[in-house]
Amino acid sequence: MTIFAIMITLENIRKPVMAELAAFDEFVERQFTAEGELLSDMLRYALSSRGKGIRPTLVMLSAAMNASVKGASTGRRACLAAMLVEMIHVASLIHDDVIDEADTRRGRASVNARWQSHKAVILGDYILARNMNIGLQSGQFDLVTHICGSMAALCEGEVLQDECAANRTMTRQSYLDIIYKKTACLLGVSASAGALAVRATRDKVTTMRRFGEAVGMAFQIQDDILDYTPTAQTGKPACNDLREGKITLPLLSVLERASESRREELIERLSHCHEDDAAVEYLRSTVESEGGLRYAGEVMHGYIARATEMLSDYADSEYRSALVNLCAYIAERDR
Repeated sequence: MTIFAIMITLENIRKPVMAELAAFDEFVERQFTAEGELLSDMLRYALSSRGKGIRPTLVMLSAAMNASVKGASTGRRACLAAMLVEMIHVASLIHDDVIDEADTRRGRASVNARWQSHKAVILGDYILARNMNIGLQSGQFDLVTHICGSMAALCEGEVLQDECAANRTMTRQSYLDIIYKKTACLLGVSASAGALAVRATRDKVTTMRRFGEAVGMAFQIQDDILDYTPTAQTGKPACNDLREGKITLPLLSVLERASESRREELIERLSHCHEDDAAVEYLRSTVESEGGLRYAGEVMHGYIARATEMLSDYADSEYRSALVNLCAYIAERDR
């Protein structure tokens, strides 16, 4: 299984919907323009490195798998749905980098590092505003309503994460709430929006939402595992979460099993991670040696199994196979 999963690439996953994704890229390029040289430059820079493109890929694969007529997924509604979710994601990353004072994003200078934080905030706001305007002008109010409610969840997740980091407290439920709101919710909306775009039944839309949410939970847990992995190619410094005082599942699982005195010791070390590399390395090695990464991996694989099972009612197709492969890719990725 592992050997097979390692061979899976995002390029292979995208193959069944390459034409749809190309149409989506052209749609975004036409729709997202700005007046003024500075804003135009910032917008081009932000949109030129949108990352893995998992959200629009989810939209298009879901649309194609749920379409009652072949080719229905190539329509404007699918492009609109993909744009709405992707631009919410892009704007949230720009705002996240401002909040975290991050200098890099995917191996290059973040927008806030290149143009200062106040301009980055404006750019994120502009992308959200333009996104909503395009959506409303389209008249596809079912898609706009379905997708844009996820913006509130992103904000709620960020506030809850900041509160837990500031207080050096985290419960299992708080952690799951945070990763649901910050990651899984929008991935769930991506998958369900694809089904909605081709006017699938309510049951199918619900199934795809649950599928995307399970994928999203697994995706974020794998991200949290990779943060503890120095060899991971994430484009971010290793142990970045520890340096920001964040307790994610690998560390949380160790804290849950520790005695009260041991837990207090680990939390105290966490409070110094922003300035002390030795504290960072101590916690990283502790999480590894005490099974935190292994446990988080087991939880992640549980979500992957749940997501894969949700596809069992669909007939075999290249789109269903691509979504199964996406699950495997998320479980095995190192970036």
